Amino acid sequence: MGPGMLIPISFFAMLFGIFYLMYSTRNRERIALIEKGVDASIFMKGRSETTSMWKIFVLNFAFLLIGSGVGIFVALLITTYTDLNNGAVYPSIILTMAGIGLLVGFSRSKDLDKK
Repeated sequence: MGPGMLIPISFFAMLFGIFYLMYSTRNRERIALIEKGVDASIFMKGRSETTSMWKIFVLNFAFLLIGSGVGIFVALLITTYTDLNNGAVYPSIILTMAGIGLLVGFSRSKDLDKK
């Protein structure tokens, strides 16, 4: 097993660890609340029955793709009309615009959840 295999193995181990801790902690919290006699309706607090999770996911994914597309276009304009290095402009502008797209998608999904 060479050093090239260490990176994917550690990546999947990290993902497993994150999800394991997330679900085990959530389970422990719920068990503690149930033992204290708290109503189970608090687990669904904050979720709207009218807005499905798929609508929110699709909305955020659409804004992510729109932001990435705008980032590619802006990076193309910057590299065409300036003397900046192509290697640094493209990733930075694309990631910045994708982040802005995710922020817009988040605010729109909050508005969608209010309706």
